[in-house]
Amino acid sequence: MPFYYFSLDLPRYIIADALQGRAFAGGQETAKLFHLTLNLPQSLGGPRTLFDGIWLDRLSYLFALSGLFLLFVLINGGFKYLINMRKGALGERLLQRLRLDLFSAVLHFKPEALQRIKPSEAATIIKDEVEPVGGFVGDAFVQPIFLTGQALTALVFIFAQNLALGLIAGGMILIQGILIPRLRREQIRLARQRQIASRAFAGKIGEVVETLAEVANHGTAAVEKGLIAQRLELLFGIRYRLYARKFAVKALNNLLAQMTPFLFYAVGGYFALAGRLDLGQLVAVIAAYRDLPTPVKELIDWDQQRLDVEAKFQQVAEHFGLDGNPGAGTPGGDGDAASLPAAGMIVAQDLTVTNPAGEHVLDRVSASLPLQRHIALSGGASEGAGILAQVLGGGLHASSGLVTIAGRPLSALSTGIRGKEIAYLGPEPVILDGSLRDNILYSLRRAPADASAPAGWAIDYRRAQADGEAALDVKLIEALRIVGLAEAVFRFGLAARPGSEIPGELVARISDIRTLIRRRLAERGAEAAIEPYDPARYTRNATIGENILFGVPTEPGLIGAKLAENALTREILDELALTDVLCGIGRRIAATMLDIFRDLAPGHVLFEQYSFIAAEDFQHYREALGRMEAGTGSEADRMRLIGLAFLYSEPRHRLGLLDAAVEARLLAARTAFRDRASAGLAHAIAFYDPQRYCAAAPLRDNLLFGLAAQGTADEVLHDTLAELELDGNVYRLGLERPAGYSGRLLFPAMKAQIALARCLIKQPQLLILNNAFGAFSQSEARQILTRVRAAMAGRSLIVAERDLADGFDLHVRFDGARLAALRSVAEVASGQAERPVIEAGAEGPAATGSGEIQALRRVPIFNGLDAARLRLLAFTGERTTFAEGEVLFRRGDEADAAYVLLSGTADVVIAIGEDGSVRGWSVAENAIIGEMGLVMDDPRSATVVATSDIVALKLRKEVFLALLAEFPQMALSVTRLMIKRLRDNAAATSLPSSAGAARDL
Repeated sequence: MPFYYFSLDLPRYIIADALQGRAFAGGQETAKLFHLTLNLPQSLGGPRTLFDGIWLDRLSYLFALSGLFLLFVLINGGFKYLINMRKGALGERLLQRLRLDLFSAVLHFKPEALQRIKPSEAATIIKDEVEPVGGFVGDAFVQPIFLTGQALTALVFIFAQNLALGLIAGGMILIQGILIPRLRREQIRLARQRQIASRAFAGKIGEVVETLAEVANHGTAAVEKGLIAQRLELLFGIRYRLYARKFAVKALNNLLAQMTPFLFYAVGGYFALAGRLDLGQLVAVIAAYRDLPTPVKELIDWDQQRLDVEAKFQQVAEHFGLDGNPGAGTPGGDGDAASLPAAGMIVAQDLTVTNPAGEHVLDRVSASLPLQRHIALSGGASEGAGILAQVLGGGLHASSGLVTIAGRPLSALSTGIRGKEIAYLGPEPVILDGSLRDNILYSLRRAPADASAPAGWAIDYRRAQADGEAALDVKLIEALRIVGLAEAVFRFGLAARPGSEIPGELVARISDIRTLIRRRLAERGAEAAIEPYDPARYTRNATIGENILFGVPTEPGLIGAKLAENALTREILDELALTDVLCGIGRRIAATMLDIFRDLAPGHVLFEQYSFIAAEDFQHYREALGRMEAGTGSEADRMRLIGLAFLYSEPRHRLGLLDAAVEARLLAARTAFRDRASAGLAHAIAFYDPQRYCAAAPLRDNLLFGLAAQGTADEVLHDTLAELELDGNVYRLGLERPAGYSGRLLFPAMKAQIALARCLIKQPQLLILNNAFGAFSQSEARQILTRVRAAMAGRSLIVAERDLADGFDLHVRFDGARLAALRSVAEVASGQAERPVIEAGAEGPAATGSGEIQALRRVPIFNGLDAARLRLLAFTGERTTFAEGEVLFRRGDEADAAYVLLSGTADVVIAIGEDGSVRGWSVAENAIIGEMGLVMDDPRSATVVATSDIVALKLRKEVFLALLAEFPQMALSVTRLMIKRLRDNAAATSLPSSAGAARDL
């Protein structure tokens, strides 16, 4: 601050001493500058001169003071630079730590907390919204001290020059300090609204981007665009009001800042004219005040920023639940040495899980499941079996009750132990944006003990029970075979495109591999499976253009029909008299295509699959043929037809357009093209060579070096590479295939296979599969599960599925949210019945509140509905009772509802003619009646009479039809039931003897 004070005081000396000549009184030519005297009391020796000063003329005096002023300005600037750098580093370091802490909080969120946070919103908060917090921290302590000192220094200087001017400056500062913060409160409130609205806007955009396929599927692009427009309009309104408030405050602040110079000029000028203030002092005061509003304004801004940052931090803390306990278990590092005991029991004690709607999705379940056994939980993902699997896998937290594994509470397990010992796969597999290899090995990633790993993580080979990269590749291929993905990955490797890093061993041995493949094909009597690329033979399964090129073009101008436009190609065709021949072939192809596809609509799928000519080009070829027939064809017409001929292959298209003579001339064209293109087009074509690897062709084409005419070739290719122990190279190439964001480049079944392989590769002690086979057929799921069970032999496996419970050590069946029965494999083999589970307090359907749901579940047509839909039916249904002999509904009544019999029996009566009715059939508990009228929208076709006291659930027509439209499987079940009813009706009406019995009802 002394340097700042001197920089404020120097202008007074420059004006008074140098410019006005106060230091040169009496007309003297020189004056002493920098004379320094230490005024000590007489007891200490009196005044003592430290520096006698320098004698300077007037101009030198002025430049010396000006230079000193510049020196003080530079020193003050240096201090500001140093302070700003330090506070910037402090703010950035804290921002880095804050973002890392928030991300750590996300990693340890409870599953329930994850359901309420959108990924895009979390990313926006961590990336953008906390940035002002980090930026403010650097200013939190340094800025107020620095600015206050700077403002006080300027204010003290003004007071030292003139008391009145000091009071004016102090009064204006006081008004600004009180008035401006009060006016900015509304500005802060609007800024908070803008932050919340911007966060919601980002969340909506992220949601739309993630569901673009569904938007296109249902044609709701205009709706989503309208919703975004509404949010943008809301943001505009908030921002406009914010700008209005901000600029109003700024205008008032500027007005107050300009009022002070006005008072200085008026009052200070009066004092100067009155001789009470010299001109140098007035100029120095004005110069000092010039620097005063800035620190004062920045102090006010600092206080408003403090309030704003405090509000933002509170919002972030609330959004991330930092005030509570977001952790999903005890945090633990990757290096946790502890592990789960291999033997013991998984014990659930009075376990209850409640969903956000307050419903019990798992209701007071108590069970003991042995470790090192394979256990089947019967039920869907939203039923008790799936919910228990989610709890064990860490996807849900119990609302009450306790789960222990080998005596250790599940909630007390650290994330390190969970990640090492337990693997969970649910119905929606998660795929990362990376290669297949990255996705599968993700479960083996661990933070390194030091900073040696360039990617920030390293592969834990011990977890995969591998001792290095080569052993890990073996484990990877084994996992691929278990999940049924090995064949697909091998195909991906064979299809590796140019640019892939082909292993050098394959490239070096390519000639030997090709020879061995031919030999193995001959041993199997399948020589015809591949037509080899032979420079001396015409390749019949290749097109005419491919035969002429005899290589892989790397430029678009040489691909397919475009080859006909190449100057060298036209020159060679003319020399070998092939131009007219190929033009004639093209004419015949065009005429044939126009004739075959003339009656098909332009968008028909057959155009893409079989036609040489695109639908939109039909008219061009029709006109070209007409001109050629008339003898007026142009060079462009000829090139178009030759290009069409270049796409022709005799075995594939079978139009009989090629003979041996034409093939020999085309072979000559190949030789001429290669000889002349070697220099000029060497960069555009990778020619085939039996002894060399073709870098522009896929790996499969290089290995086969020919066109595969039969599927046997792929089998021989795999066996040959395995024999040479080179198949691992192909698998490695295939594993580099990108999965895309969220697996968008993969089929659903492949996503599930990759996620399952990710679980298996880390060799977990407990593997939990919760309805993970939904993307597979029943037979595929059983095959994969059989291989998984073999791989998990001696370890714990829990599978929650509807229909895959055969052969497990223990079968646990759920009825909705409740545990229904347990049966071991020994009991299954001996034919013993299931052991029902009776829970305390369960006195029947009325006591549990789930009687209707259980009854609906036992109705065949509702068997495929999940618990939520069954609860909807039960909630919208009406429990009704009928006494014995009472009519539920009569033939001809309006069909407004269906009935599910919870208890009791009834007779279905069909009226025949005018002389009475006949008895149709009887229905009992768990039967549904009246659904035919709802589906057909016709009056009742029969009368239903209670033969005992009945309790029924009346299902509303609109709910029943809505579910029927939503679930095709349910519609199929209803159709089958209706056919059965019609057969029963026909059987009943064909029995004459039943008429009398029916009249008695």
